[in-house]
Amino acid sequence: MVEPPVRIGVIGGSGLYQMEGLTDVEERHVATPFGEPSDVIVIGTLEGVRVAFVARHGRGHRIMPTEVNYHANVFALKSLGVEQVISISACGSLREHLHPGDVIIPDQLFDFTKKRTYTFFGEGLVVHAGVAEPFCSRLSALLAETVEEASGTVHRGGRFITIEGPRFSTKGESFAYRAWGMDIIGMTTSPEAFLAREAEMCYAVMAHVTDYDVWHETEDPVSVESVVRILQQNTALAQQALRLLVPRMAASERTCECGDALANALITQRDLVPEELKERLSLILGKYLG
Repeated sequence: MVEPPVRIGVIGGSGLYQMEGLTDVEERHVATPFGEPSDVIVIGTLEGVRVAFVARHGRGHRIMPTEVNYHANVFALKSLGVEQVISISACGSLREHLHPGDVIIPDQLFDFTKKRTYTFFGEGLVVHAGVAEPFCSRLSALLAETVEEASGTVHRGGRFITIEGPRFSTKGESFAYRAWGMDIIGMTTSPEAFLAREAEMCYAVMAHVTDYDVWHETEDPVSVESVVRILQQNTALAQQALRLLVPRMAASERTCECGDALANALITQRDLVPEELKERLSLILGKYLG
């Protein structure tokens, strides 16, 4: 029997290792051409809608940001039929008005990582995906609305810089990021957002401010203790926002361009693409390569 597709996915970051309120829960081990995802994919029903959830760092937080298999996580969700993804992420604030406990729905992303693979493609296939707007504006608007309704303090828009980690910033780095115009800082949104675009998924981030990084002169520098404390306080907010959001995601028409992001992105002559590569990436490129 063919399993019905699961259209909505959630990637839980630091502090959100499981989803409350799911019924009819099953755990599914999903193999991908890119290896194993961070953990089993948990599938359940939330407010009448089937949802797939994966813990980015694994349950118990076992995987460093650089070690996360972003390719496998995104590919596994895609293989289940997921079209829209909500990412839950911790972040540091680089601005005075973005306070710990606030939620940012970023609209821009600056990749400052150094050790990661950023694409599904290569090895005989060149694809130039457009990411001028790296987050789905339609999905981001829905996300912001539901966080507000869940009584969260929401900031719509912001520049999100991803650093390699796992260490926190030096003061010199933190001041530089502020000078560059960045608003929040984290360790996992790149390459996740870019891979979601290549997989033609809508992708938006619920970024929870946990600290002021290390630039603020009158606040304590970021620490694991401060991050965990704020995340625990915000867990109920994230869960409530998701309960409000998921039915709206299911009912919302994908009027954005995310579902056809690769329509004009393939540049390699089609008959030169290796057959093995076509087969491995058929889930993503089947409609373009035939």
